[in-house]
Amino acid sequence: MIALVVRFDLRDANAAARFDALTVQLVESVRAEEPGTLVYATHTVDGEPLARVFYEVYEDQAAKQAHEATEHVRAFLAERAELLAGRRVEFLSPSAAVGVPREED
Repeated sequence: MIALVVRFDLRDANAAARFDALTVQLVESVRAEEPGTLVYATHTVDGEPLARVFYEVYEDQAAKQAHEATEHVRAFLAERAELLAGRRVEFLSPSAAVGVPREED
């Protein structure tokens, strides 16, 4: 299992609205076309109207690579570039969890 969190900081309110519209389309495509994507959750951040956080969990490296290769992800990456003031990616190591499959040690 591969999990990561991505924080996006957006340029302004207009960029945030455009980013949110792109995100709705992206999530619909991920849900419909990516069986190896176990969780793809997008969030706003309380008190930070220009921040967005994605929480992503993939079945394995192949599922993550398949996600990155899709047309909908490539389109999202291209369109979001001009909307961002910053971005941070953190890869996570599985620990205790509920609701997500976990590899046995």
